[in-house]
Amino acid sequence: MKFPIYLDYHATTPVDPEVLRTMLPYFTEVFGNAASRNHEYGWTAEGAVEKARAQVANLIGASDKEIIFTSGATESNNLAIQGIAEMYREKGNHIIVSPIEHKAVLDTVEALERKGYKISYAEIDNTGRVKLDKLREMMTDQTILVSIMFANNEVGSINPVAEIGKLCKEKGVFFHTDAVQAVGKVKIDVEAMGIDLLSITAHKIYGPKGVGALYVRRKNPRVRLAPIVHGGGHERGMRSGTLNVAGIVGFGKACEVAGRVMADEMTRISGMRDRLWKAIQNELDEVYLNGHATERLPNNLNVSFAYVEGESLMMAMKELAVSSGSACTSASLEPSYVLKALGVGEDLAHTSIRFSVGRFTTDEEIDYAIQKTISAVKKLRDLSPLYEMAKEGIDLKSVEWTAH
Repeated sequence: MKFPIYLDYHATTPVDPEVLRTMLPYFTEVFGNAASRNHEYGWTAEGAVEKARAQVANLIGASDKEIIFTSGATESNNLAIQGIAEMYREKGNHIIVSPIEHKAVLDTVEALERKGYKISYAEIDNTGRVKLDKLREMMTDQTILVSIMFANNEVGSINPVAEIGKLCKEKGVFFHTDAVQAVGKVKIDVEAMGIDLLSITAHKIYGPKGVGALYVRRKNPRVRLAPIVHGGGHERGMRSGTLNVAGIVGFGKACEVAGRVMADEMTRISGMRDRLWKAIQNELDEVYLNGHATERLPNNLNVSFAYVEGESLMMAMKELAVSSGSACTSASLEPSYVLKALGVGEDLAHTSIRFSVGRFTTDEEIDYAIQKTISAVKKLRDLSPLYEMAKEGIDLKSVEWTAH
């Protein structure tokens, strides 16, 4: 085994060797600019990009003409939200998001709010799923966009996306979903689910970093976007800039591989995830699953270990590469805003660890992770006077602590 054992596949994934092999020629031999339409170097690069576009589209049930390449999901989210906001400003200025979106969505709508747009936050239940009846009530004749993530990056809960899509269609509102964590793990069909815009990135599905895509519906209804990057009119005028051909080729291959192996891979991965969770439950008391028990990503396990501080637990099991929050906010000592929104108390929120299993995780690594996690939690609890008091039946909330 290689240490530390990588169990942080929600943060990023290693590039699959098959993907890397496909990319390599595009750094040296096939180096043309896909926008150079005067000679064979450009034509070859353009052909490779169009093949990748079809591979990405195929994974989500879209047409290749509906895929716009970007630098990653952060740009895709920005283009979807800002692009709709500007293009349809005459129609309305109301946008609805969930409070547990990725910061790439939350920070974008906050910036729009400063420009005069009205932002509402959809109500969620204690598993992180949007309440459909409340969402319906929030929509007005000024609502132009609903942006709800497909699956949460911290707790793994999957939203009722098809139902949200149907509701948006009824109301004549565009529906965008940040599907970064769900693509390649669960089946997605943009047509059947009524999705108008969908963000995706390569590095979460064993492709390279720095390349992503935005699905933009072309009919029923046709979605138009105001660009946020101006230049040579690349990507049907929606996203100017020289295309990252090697990255796009790798992205396409990663999508093709994901579509081919997804069913078997997710069965294996969810089996390892469930084995880890059952072992933790069998050996430890006061452990709590965060997120939905069944409507969740197959590779996600987010657990609160009461009476054990999350950062201390991570230090006690340095042989495991895990997360105590989303990778984008791990520098913060504040408890996860996602867990707080789910109603998890501050004490428990500080004790949460996110394990995420992936393509290259082995049974041997899961066995080690089980043993290491359980022993670390037991050791830290042995040192915790709070745990000892709780075991003696003392109500910690009733204790009056005095400072000296």
